[in-house]
Amino acid sequence: MQYKKLLSGAILVAMMPVGQAMATVDASSDAALNADSQSAMSAPATAKVSSSDCSVGFLSRFAAAYREDAEPADPNAPATPRRAMPAPLDSPPFPNSEWQLGGVDAPIGVPDTNSQYPLEKALSCTAFGQWMKNNRIEVFGWINPSANASTSNTSNYPLSYATRPNRLEFNQWVLNIERVPDTVQTDHVDWGFDISNLYGYDYHFTTMKGVFSNQLLNNPAGANEPLPGKIYGDDPMLFYYDLYIPSVAQGMEIRFGRWLSLPDIEAQFSPQNYLVTHSILYTVDPYTQMGVMTTTKLNSQWTVQLGVNGSNDTAIWNSAARPSLQACVRWVSKSNDDMLYPCVNNFNESDYNYNNVQMYVMTWGHRFSQSFHMLTESYYMYGRNVPGFGPGETPGITGSSPLPGKAGEYGIVNYLNFELSPSNMLSFRNEFYNDQKGQRTGFATRYTSHTVGVTHWVSQDLEIRPELRYEHSYDLPAYDEGKKSSQTVALLDAIIHY
Repeated sequence: MQYKKLLSGAILVAMMPVGQAMATVDASSDAALNADSQSAMSAPATAKVSSSDCSVGFLSRFAAAYREDAEPADPNAPATPRRAMPAPLDSPPFPNSEWQLGGVDAPIGVPDTNSQYPLEKALSCTAFGQWMKNNRIEVFGWINPSANASTSNTSNYPLSYATRPNRLEFNQWVLNIERVPDTVQTDHVDWGFDISNLYGYDYHFTTMKGVFSNQLLNNPAGANEPLPGKIYGDDPMLFYYDLYIPSVAQGMEIRFGRWLSLPDIEAQFSPQNYLVTHSILYTVDPYTQMGVMTTTKLNSQWTVQLGVNGSNDTAIWNSAARPSLQACVRWVSKSNDDMLYPCVNNFNESDYNYNNVQMYVMTWGHRFSQSFHMLTESYYMYGRNVPGFGPGETPGITGSSPLPGKAGEYGIVNYLNFELSPSNMLSFRNEFYNDQKGQRTGFATRYTSHTVGVTHWVSQDLEIRPELRYEHSYDLPAYDEGKKSSQTVALLDAIIHY
């Protein structure tokens, strides 16, 4: 039980500055009301502490940053120069303002629009903070707890990441340290890097074989646990170096290291998603690759990507690695209302080994208006000569064949996303998935899932997301570890940025 005490303590410590900031706001409001009721001879209230006030301590600046971020943004702030089409979407409330493009921090020609979060603001008065500022290095992160109420009792899988039903969950504690290359300018080579570490329950899905993977792969599931591995684990999810070369076409980025799988609408990091849960389609596909990836901007409409890696979720130094090709093309219409993003997310000629599946993906985005857009993704994925999936399988027992064989799956997911106000977003997700032999979910069945959720931005540092999801398996019971054909789950999470 010690880890639970540690997690509770970590959350309380992380929330202290938020509470202090809220208390400061409340105290300031009370002081203002009292001042109005007092005579003009009353002494003026003490000025608020600023996050840039180097005469106060770190925690005071940290709390002040939360209070400042809760104030309305300046509507007259000048737009950041860009060498690309105007941003098609509003963020917030949407998780991103650009059309989808993996393998880069932002499409080439788009400036770094990351907000400056409280930790970075509070560090600005220190020598380390000044060094980071002078070198354009950013440090930030978030804590993501959640809660769910489910009709299942033992497992919510293949719902992710909240696979443990009817409980509070500590999903993510993420720390990012990064430098984003300046791809707006075209007069010099630039560079960047990203080191992102994730701790929490979600490591079950993000772990790469050969990178701290023993905590997942060498620990069987505990009693009443739906997934193998330690309950909470650590995953250094991203570590890469970027080199930007402006003289190639209209700019090329070369990425060396471990990156997020390119084509998905959804992402591993909580703030990058429209909803709390993930589609089945996303849950069972590849998460990260390691190798070399190039992204080249041909013009404002066309971008091409080509890379080589050690196959899906496998470190290049691990014996399970297989040399693989990754290739994508992104097209955006002149009106900026449509985007197509076909990808060969993984291709090689090897048999199945760890997560070595061949994957072909297409994503389409369409903007009906600035406040309403749609995203649709479909893929076909399969493994060659997967042990246990050849002819002669025992009916009802997945992977029971004495021979290897091909195991394939395909699906489609659609998002309808509405901007209700600058701080509120509504999203509907509907999907169909067919795990033809059950190699991905453990059950050879067709699925549908239907999800609705809201994202409310309390401030740029706090997101609250309620969600309701219903799903069904058609060919055999696949929910609650094979006991039920349907599942309904209500969820609520919070993303606390720091």
